[in-house]
Amino acid sequence: MRDEALKPEIARVHKENLDVYGADKVWTQMKREGYPVARCTVERLMRDLHLSGARRGKAFKRTTIADEAQHRPADLVNRQFVADRPNRLWVADLTYVKTFTGWVYVAFVIDVFSRYVVGWQTSTSLRSDLAIDALEMAIYARSDRDLDGLVHHSDRGVQYLAIRYTERLAEAGVVNSVGSKGDSYDNALAESFNGLYKTELIHRRGPWKNVDHVEWATLTYVDWFNNRRIHNEIGKIPPAELEENYYRQNATPELVTSQTNESA
Repeated sequence: MRDEALKPEIARVHKENLDVYGADKVWTQMKREGYPVARCTVERLMRDLHLSGARRGKAFKRTTIADEAQHRPADLVNRQFVADRPNRLWVADLTYVKTFTGWVYVAFVIDVFSRYVVGWQTSTSLRSDLAIDALEMAIYARSDRDLDGLVHHSDRGVQYLAIRYTERLAEAGVVNSVGSKGDSYDNALAESFNGLYKTELIHRRGPWKNVDHVEWATLTYVDWFNNRRIHNEIGKIPPAELEENYYRQNATPELVTSQTNESA
């Protein structure tokens, strides 16, 4: 295709992905859509269009406070954020957004295998209910899957060590794990997601009016992040696609037969 014909498509891909993609991800998405274009061409045309990707670079406010006197579960992850399939390891963390009406706090639960956001919640308070509500969403979202052996990992924040939170994990058959060192590396994958969320949404789309404004934008962001955002760490595909591929490749004969009969 000629450059002039490519420019509108490059601009479209950039806009459809919240204007955060750099040249590499725009090029990858265009290849997924069947456009025969070189990466250097995409990079050059993006410069012509004055388009660029989001860049990290702001410090973050601490949202979880450790209680050194409180008993905490063992660290079962030891900074090894890997999983061989969905629902083997979830990580949870909190972040914050400044609005015209005060701070809004956002809790996320993320599946390490696919980077899929399985649960999230917003609140104007750092109460323990915020973390529990995000956990409840995650458990409900995966209610059709086997959670046996799932490890839930967090930092040492009081929200995650609260009795109600740990009891809910136990009720769901989920094993609790808490970072042992007390620094950002103990929950690095969740911290990394929070950084993306702040860079790709919060810092670029503000100012923010109130909790409702943040909640709606977060809903839209999570849908995009799960279903359309390209992730280099998982093979340059979206989280939902990775999970679909996994279940398709690992479907049991009984499941395949059942699905075939249902569609007949």
